[in-house]
Amino acid sequence: MDETASVPTRQPSAAGAAEPTSSLAGLAFSKGHGTGNDFVLIADPGDAHEITPEQVAHLCDRHTGIGGDGLIRAVPSRFLPEGRALLEVDPAAEWFMDYRNGDGSLSEMCGNGVRVFVHFLNEQGLVDLGPGETLTIGTRGGVKKVVRTVNGYAVDMGPWEFIFPDEATSKAMDALVSADGLEVARPGLSVSMGNPHTVVALAELSELSATQLFKAPVVDPKPVNGTNVEFVVPAEPLVEDGVGTITMRVHERGVGETQSCGTGACAAAVAIRHWAGSTAPNDWHVKVPGGVVGVKFFPGAGGREHVELSGPAVIVASGTLS
Repeated sequence: MDETASVPTRQPSAAGAAEPTSSLAGLAFSKGHGTGNDFVLIADPGDAHEITPEQVAHLCDRHTGIGGDGLIRAVPSRFLPEGRALLEVDPAAEWFMDYRNGDGSLSEMCGNGVRVFVHFLNEQGLVDLGPGETLTIGTRGGVKKVVRTVNGYAVDMGPWEFIFPDEATSKAMDALVSADGLEVARPGLSVSMGNPHTVVALAELSELSATQLFKAPVVDPKPVNGTNVEFVVPAEPLVEDGVGTITMRVHERGVGETQSCGTGACAAAVAIRHWAGSTAPNDWHVKVPGGVVGVKFFPGAGGREHVELSGPAVIVASGTLS
């Protein structure tokens, strides 16, 4: 693929610092996805490349660039302030997932992106992760541990929490959400998975299909850093053989509607499980336009409940920017 983005690069100086230059000509990239959530991936083991928000947006443009919901730069954690802070917590987090949304804005975390990121590291020979083995990585949402499974990867996404805990506890709802295609605003529940989500339950799949996600839904009150919005329909019956099933569509901050959202799938399962009550299961299947991911709740460190996200990761193409 020919790519005409003018992206500054950095070459190491004698002191080990980086000096910006004007072109990324010859830089290798890959394109990957996790259940349709797709990314441009760049390996930067020497921290030689700095990409501006405008350049990320160009690379992720589906008409004039490579195309993707976001861009992931694989860089050693020691080169970034956020990464160095995480290394003090867990020295095993040698690699950092420097993730940007498709519009170039920074994002704390992306659950599908984590799986694709680790698969990319493995494919590039930057790590050697066999089935059943675990890799620790750094993200802006904290340290994440990723296990390679037979059919993909499973990620300990860490603890979940309500963004507005008092309102969620007393009302089970904390926001009103309006979107094109819905006649009236619907109540939602705001959940943090290291990044913010607001989950809205709908009664029918026809309602889910009719909801228009070309532009961002309006959330009131909106979390301080904005929010991703998930519209979810519980299956009927909700639980079979101890596993809950839901169907979801999502509008992601800085991206628009995507085929899948890993942290969104976790947040959706959190909300539906909360609404379903104490008898709700810990294992969930979340159907998204790009496929199905698994969500599992389990006790974590410090007594806080953690969420595991599992699913496939695929590298579909590789190339060089020119």
